Amino acid sequence: MYNEIVHSLGVAPNPIRQVFEYGRRQAKLVGPENVYDFSLGNPSIPAPPSVNRAIHEILDSQSSIRVHGYTSGAGGDLLRNAVAENLNRRFGRHAGPENVFITCGAAPALLAAMSALSVPGSEIIAIAPYFMEYKPFTEAAGSRFVLVPADPEAFQINFEALDAAINEHTQAVILNSPNNPSGVVLSEETLRQAAALLSGKAAKFGHPIYILADEPYRELVYDGVTVPFIPNIYPDTIVCYSWSKSLSLPGERIGYVYVSEDAADSKEVFHAVAGASRAIGHICAPSLIQQAVAACIDCMPDLEAYDVNRKLLWNGLTEIGYECVKPEGAFYLFVKTPGGDNSVFVEKALKRNLLPVASEPFGVEGYLRLGYCVSKNMIERALPIFREIF
Repeated sequence: MYNEIVHSLGVAPNPIRQVFEYGRRQAKLVGPENVYDFSLGNPSIPAPPSVNRAIHEILDSQSSIRVHGYTSGAGGDLLRNAVAENLNRRFGRHAGPENVFITCGAAPALLAAMSALSVPGSEIIAIAPYFMEYKPFTEAAGSRFVLVPADPEAFQINFEALDAAINEHTQAVILNSPNNPSGVVLSEETLRQAAALLSGKAAKFGHPIYILADEPYRELVYDGVTVPFIPNIYPDTIVCYSWSKSLSLPGERIGYVYVSEDAADSKEVFHAVAGASRAIGHICAPSLIQQAVAACIDCMPDLEAYDVNRKLLWNGLTEIGYECVKPEGAFYLFVKTPGGDNSVFVEKALKRNLLPVASEPFGVEGYLRLGYCVSKNMIERALPIFREIF
């Protein structure tokens, strides 16, 4: 006997990982230099030097018992205070450590927040294109997953569809900005319209409707674009964050949940997040990396390499004739599939060891996600293949 729901997740293929593993197999056959893998969102710039320095200083100056021991379940005071002070400094908040729960990355942060809001009959809304794990996270938390179709013009929000999707069971709407897979940043105008809609619906149905702000790419923006801080626009916001991208630390699994101090039932929701984290076993995030991140809390990524790749790939593809909304953040291009048939295009691409990810798992048909967190040289060598199969 076993749990058939989680079994189905265990055997279901992850389309991104499938492409990545195909690329690994091909690399053994034809050489890694002949595989053009745009599948994974794995940072290709190193962590800032200050992170490595901080780790060395911590290891050299503290006892191993302290360095490697448990912190409080919600995280150590050092990092929780550092996060609160950083949010207050950058965004004019008045947060305290009691609003911050340190997690083992963004995924447990999202699952804990979703679980905290899950009540009988509850629904959580995601807006296409969306990160494919939102659905299993929502269902594991005990809520029904509801998908709102994409705004195909600018990949902002399809407000007519969002309005129709909200009902008395809606507990939260997930907003991911900068967006994976499109790289689009939700504008302040879009967010204010969303806030007005959700406020009206919350008043109509007599309970808060939260925004779950999924923000692992918050610091990855270009051309002077600013990412609006959603709690400053909509009080009933829960932020889920990770340092995986901003500090190039995906393998360290470190992030946080910030329950806005202005949110309805803020203290109770925070305790529910803590309880959910306890239930799924994601408390006491790794103590060494907590201290290191606290020491580097104000570090910002050097985005020059990503920006060079972004421009090179976007300019190269659009000159060929591909259509793509120019990304303002993250490190992905979301490209319209020539001819509109992903299966045909991807088959041609794979034969040439060019590895995009088809868009269907992101809730949209007829697009390809290309991660440009790769070497510049690989993009330069891949562009002639993109031209050949256009």
